[in-house]
Amino acid sequence: MRVALISMHTSPLAVLGGKDTGGMNVFVREIARELGRRNIAADVFTRSQGDWSLRLDPRLGPHVRVVHVTAGPDAPLPKAALHAYVPEFVRWTCRFAEEQGLRYDVIHAHYWLSGLVGEALRACWGVPLVMTFHTLAALKNMVADQDQDMESELRLRSECHLCEAATLITASTQVEKTQLVRFYGAGSSRIRILHPGVDLARFHPIEQGYAKSVIGVRPDQRVILFTGRIERLKGVDTLLRAVALLRQQRPDWDWARVVVLIIGGDPTERGRAENREMRRLHELREALRLKEQVCFLGARDQDALPYYYAAAEMLVMPSHYESFGMVALEAMACGTPVVASDVGSLSVLVQHNKTGLRVKVNDPAELAEAIALLMDDPARRRRMGRRAACFAESYSWQVVCDRLLEVYDEARRRHAQPQ
Repeated sequence: MRVALISMHTSPLAVLGGKDTGGMNVFVREIARELGRRNIAADVFTRSQGDWSLRLDPRLGPHVRVVHVTAGPDAPLPKAALHAYVPEFVRWTCRFAEEQGLRYDVIHAHYWLSGLVGEALRACWGVPLVMTFHTLAALKNMVADQDQDMESELRLRSECHLCEAATLITASTQVEKTQLVRFYGAGSSRIRILHPGVDLARFHPIEQGYAKSVIGVRPDQRVILFTGRIERLKGVDTLLRAVALLRQQRPDWDWARVVVLIIGGDPTERGRAENREMRRLHELREALRLKEQVCFLGARDQDALPYYYAAAEMLVMPSHYESFGMVALEAMACGTPVVASDVGSLSVLVQHNKTGLRVKVNDPAELAEAIALLMDDPARRRRMGRRAACFAESYSWQVVCDRLLEVYDEARRRHAQPQ
């Protein structure tokens, strides 16, 4: 079998925590690697952004290549500009397959732009299309509180169209499946549950003191961690406001030992100029007088993340919306409890009072209460961490790939049936 994975707007080789890098990058990368381990050829097609040294990059492992496609300027572009280059991306990819003498058995598209590419490639190659959206415009628009945070009508129409066009659709949880049916009218008979996974060889419990020494944190410091893209719907402002409340409510804490680490984005002056949310959060930190508590670290390599998770008392995910929340699963695999908004798939992934705590979205007071509960009760925190690590063991990428291959086989059978 040969699989074409389409990730037009972002590469699985990109450093996580950037503007458009996150759980989807991990998903594509790990699925490609696992397919390769099973001697299944997988090509990941992504738009060239000028940061590659090889047109065909084999770094993900045997039988796997990241193919850098020429479509538009050989430089980073905002996602909103990429739709214009979908036809060029399709032409280049069709020509590449023809020149290489390649025949693909299934196309797996990730995100709506890739779905439009995949639909056109299906016509070129005559193979089935599996669609994974990762995030949904309709849900993001429901929680957007500013016009500039709204997703485009083009994206909404495209996602609705792809729900009809795809051979099969995957959803990370039953919650997302219900959302696809409710908001896009997707046929439930063509949606398959395929939850993301976690690399248990990389993400596993590490002794906390050692983890702190690796990341450069003092042994007596107490770490509250956030990791993810720096965008408004991630709710980092809620975390900052919760910490400000705790400063008032808990003067008994030794605040010189409490540090909030924010992983993601670019906190430099240039990064703040390019990302209005990063700029807003820095201004909020100043206004709340939290400069001594809150540290913006920027993006971190995937290999470093386990040490940050293990060093933390908890991971906080105050998101307004999450399609899955892969970082929650990574933290749990490291034995770290998660405090998360009770939204979307986090409502399923974070088991309240077992692997972590769930709180109302955009509620600094309730978030502050949850943080304090775990900070004040080390036994509860350790108990939740152990349960979290056990829970994550059932989410290995091997299990995910087993399920994905079943989806691919079903898609090929459906495609072969007379219409």
